[in-house]
Amino acid sequence: MLIKRLLIILALLMFGAGFGAVFYIKDQIDSPMALTTPEIYPVPAGASLRRVLSDFEANGWIQYARAHELWLRYQKQTAIHRGEYQLQPGDTTSAAIARMVSGEKIQHSVQFIEGWTFRQYLTALAASEAVTQTLTDTDTGTVLEALDIDQQHPEGWFFPDTYLFERGTTDADILRQAHDRMQQELARAWESRSESTQVNTPYEALILASIIERETGAAFERPEIAGVFSRRLAQNMRLQTDPTVIYGLGEDFSGNLTRSHLRQDTPYNTYTRNGLPPTPIANPGRGALEAAVDPAEGTTLFFVARGDGTHLFSDTYEEHNAAVRQYQRFQRRDDYRSAPPVETEGDGS
Repeated sequence: MLIKRLLIILALLMFGAGFGAVFYIKDQIDSPMALTTPEIYPVPAGASLRRVLSDFEANGWIQYARAHELWLRYQKQTAIHRGEYQLQPGDTTSAAIARMVSGEKIQHSVQFIEGWTFRQYLTALAASEAVTQTLTDTDTGTVLEALDIDQQHPEGWFFPDTYLFERGTTDADILRQAHDRMQQELARAWESRSESTQVNTPYEALILASIIERETGAAFERPEIAGVFSRRLAQNMRLQTDPTVIYGLGEDFSGNLTRSHLRQDTPYNTYTRNGLPPTPIANPGRGALEAAVDPAEGTTLFFVARGDGTHLFSDTYEEHNAAVRQYQRFQRRDDYRSAPPVETEGDGS
């Protein structure tokens, strides 16, 4: 009888110890991981829950990785996704793994600014350490072929915006996103074009929008800038806009636009050639696209930079000439953004 009682007591003690151990392990599972600072944890392709938890234990963030694994498997939290994840002080193992199961990965970003050229896009992508570089040959024809984009020239075809991506995303994939966005934005703008627009195709609208984008950073001016260019096109006047000349000069442009540059004929020199240049000169944003297809009504044919990012608009050559004398006489040509006739005073030398 005594032996039977001892066995019962021993069983109860063992049960109590086991029950206590369960409670202890459960407490460990529910407690925050031992993180004192935020950590970025990369989950490689094919990594298992067991491997991740073993890493956590090896880093000293948790104890009893096997117990955590059994609990998470019971909770059906096992199908983790590859990628980078942010671990924060205060995170429990369950919370961290839940993010990996749902795929709440760290997002990196690259920003393409309105008015940037395609070359500047490539430079921004090359500067991001989170982007996988595949476009090592920057010849534009080679790049377009690699992107599988059926265009003769890349300029203008990539929408400026901030693009979010996971580490390891290729430069080509990001550019394809930007190209798809531009096609969508251009189509949307073209569908809403007004009768006063002087462009005949979506591509002409893209070209004009790129010039508008380069001429002013003041959003409220874009329709008026577009109005000036539209009226000039309607009257067969040359656009005479500096940014096209600069684009045509390419690497020969040192930052100071001179009178000789305005007379140096290139396909992009709108002082020496009528109509639009052959391609866009930059990548325009939505506001410039909308202005190109819906220009402001009016009578102005000229504008001159005030020096504060805005312009003064004029109807006549005489008014414009007076404005140039007022605002541009003592300014450097690289600060000069307007559309004056070649003969206008202040063009530089």
